[in-house]
Amino acid sequence: MAAKVAAGLMAGTAIVLAVVTVVAAVRLGWTFSQAVDTFMASNLVIGLSFGLCGALIVWHRPRHPVGWMYAVGGVCQLISAACAPIGVGLQQSGGSPASVALLITVFSWAWPIHIGVMLPLSLYLMPDGKLPSPRWRPLFVVAAVTTPLFLVEVGTEPADLGGLDPLWTLPHTGSWSVVWTISEVRWLVVMALGIAALAVRFRRGGEVVRRQLMWLLAAATVLFAAVVPWSLVAGTPVVALFAIPLLPIAITAAILRHGLLDIRLVLARGLTYALLSSLVLAGYAILVLALSGVASALLAALLVFPFRARVQQAIERLVYGDRDPLRVASRVGGRLTDLPGSLEEIRTLMRLPYAAITAGGTVVAAAGAAPDEAVRPDGSGGANGADVPDRVAKVVSRPLGEGQQLVIGLRPGQKRLAASDERIVGLLEGPLAVACHATMTARDLQHSRERLVSAVEEERLRLRRDLHDGLGPLLTGVALAADAAANLQSTDPGQTAALLRGVRGDIRTAIVEIRRVVEDLRPSALADLGLVGALRARAGQTVRRADGSPLSVSVEATMLGELPPAIEVAAYRIATEALNNVVRHSQAGSVRLTLQQDGDLVVEIVDDGGCGGSGSADDEMATRGESRPAAWSPGVGITAMRERAAELGGACEIGPSAEGGAVRARLPLVPA
Repeated sequence: MAAKVAAGLMAGTAIVLAVVTVVAAVRLGWTFSQAVDTFMASNLVIGLSFGLCGALIVWHRPRHPVGWMYAVGGVCQLISAACAPIGVGLQQSGGSPASVALLITVFSWAWPIHIGVMLPLSLYLMPDGKLPSPRWRPLFVVAAVTTPLFLVEVGTEPADLGGLDPLWTLPHTGSWSVVWTISEVRWLVVMALGIAALAVRFRRGGEVVRRQLMWLLAAATVLFAAVVPWSLVAGTPVVALFAIPLLPIAITAAILRHGLLDIRLVLARGLTYALLSSLVLAGYAILVLALSGVASALLAALLVFPFRARVQQAIERLVYGDRDPLRVASRVGGRLTDLPGSLEEIRTLMRLPYAAITAGGTVVAAAGAAPDEAVRPDGSGGANGADVPDRVAKVVSRPLGEGQQLVIGLRPGQKRLAASDERIVGLLEGPLAVACHATMTARDLQHSRERLVSAVEEERLRLRRDLHDGLGPLLTGVALAADAAANLQSTDPGQTAALLRGVRGDIRTAIVEIRRVVEDLRPSALADLGLVGALRARAGQTVRRADGSPLSVSVEATMLGELPPAIEVAAYRIATEALNNVVRHSQAGSVRLTLQQDGDLVVEIVDDGGCGGSGSADDEMATRGESRPAAWSPGVGITAMRERAAELGGACEIGPSAEGGAVRARLPLVPA
């Protein structure tokens, strides 16, 4: 809130100073030429543009130092603009010489604070308010420390206001001229290094940074080209200074609204016609020496016309990237085995902010910053006071088939893809669809391998735990008891017999434990009776629910061929787990277990327990004798059934049915 108040005060001060300056100049009767010659007009325009743009940046981005620098610098420039007509008017009205000299001194010293300090240093801090890297810190410090040289040079120079001079003046000829030349060169070097810092950021930055700096680089280049002749060439019109307001406008757009317009289109057209104009002028100047005026102009136009298309094509390729569909397709085709690399190649060649391929709403591969993820739609600041730019760009989607989409980020200022871009995208859709399918298949295969390895490792851990915690201690006890019996057989036959009886019991227990481990690996009933027989045997053993009520289980099986062992085990485990859940949690009186083969093996278990279903055996929501809940909260049992089906590429649906609970598992007989 305090920053917005300060921004409002600075903007109001800038407007008041501008009004005072204009009123004072009008009362003096100054013409526009006089206002330009006394630097009042240039100071007014420069100060007002920087002051208002700086206040606007402070309002929206209070933590950005450039906004404060420009707001303060613009006010200083406007103070200088106001002092010129006020000082002259005070001198003409008979004011005291000291007051007039003081105003002229303020006039001479105020505007250099902006032009010599704020403006050059701000270039190093664009667009995020920080230096490009720590290596630039010494250059920034040197530029800041040497600013008094520029202030002294300008402040002690005669004011050129009708003989009115500041309080302190120094000669700009003789021995002092070397110092002033160094000052001018120093200012130009600082400005040039600032532009170099922008170029470094542009080269290293991403799409958002480049789009911010493109406006700024264009304005800074124009500014540099306009100010250098004025600084070094005597007689250059003061009007050249009116190019300076381009900089705050560009910087404000870069910080607040960098995506509003497409500067690349402006640059492309501007460079095209600038080069063409240069060719025409150069050709005309050469031909005019040899031919008459009309003939030379006509011939120059005829010679330049064939170059127009080539020049424009070359510049648009530089700005927009390659727009030749065959050339782009050829370069992308060499990287189709690397889908992210292919998208990055497309994005780079076509100068796009973002390119991605999605499948079912999930990003398969992407290149560049996603518009909705990189920034906020309202352009508000990020966490920790970081400045977040406006929305990067809109996107368009093109179908690739099988639920796949090619998502392309539009360039700023665009509402749809250009015709040349559409041709490139159309040519790349087929290869990208194949590459996407191959990438997804490879990714699924990798996930399947990971699941398989994980399942194998879990089974090994279970076996290790069973052997270590069950059989290990049991057999160790058997060995110790046998040793004790051997030691006591001659001295205590009764104790020896008791120990041997214990050994015999432990060995029987070990045999049972071994059978249990083997049964867990593959139920013996499957090996002895087959899948249908094993399930019928299990159904014959399931005659009562957990509450003691009778339960009838029927098994129906159509003609089943020879099944893979993994399918048999999975079907048996799913069916027995479903029966266990019915026994423990349902109020069913009968259960129907159906096996059928229709390309896949379909296992279906349906009970008549009414509304609800067969929940997990470990489900805390299971009830005891009362109606089961309609909400199916998955526990270990339900999860285990689904995982067994998923491991084989199948699916298991568990939930309520019209009769009661239903479990339906589909297990593919042929791997997908």
